[in-house]
Amino acid sequence: MVDIKELDSGRLEIAANMLKAIAHPMRIAILKHLEGGKKLTVTEIHKLLDIEQSTTSHHLGILKDKGVLCSKRDGKNTFYFLKYDILSQIVDCLSKCTCD
Repeated sequence: MVDIKELDSGRLEIAANMLKAIAHPMRIAILKHLEGGKKLTVTEIHKLLDIEQSTTSHHLGILKDKGVLCSKRDGKNTFYFLKYDILSQIVDCLSKCTCD
């Protein structure tokens, strides 16, 4: 169990911003596709989600800006992946909580 004294306001603010960034249906779907250490490009993600590439880039930018995702350039491609693998547990928890 986490001692509440260890959670300073700065860390709580970062955590809240990460959760706000995740709190969108398309962004949750993006995280779901990146589970298990997967690394995908914008093109791969936009095809999986069947949304515009510009919309995909917008969502990826928000997730990256808030510390949820990282990216790595390899030649012409930029691959996106979860900054912390443990974030996939949030998606799993949401899936379990929304099941009947």
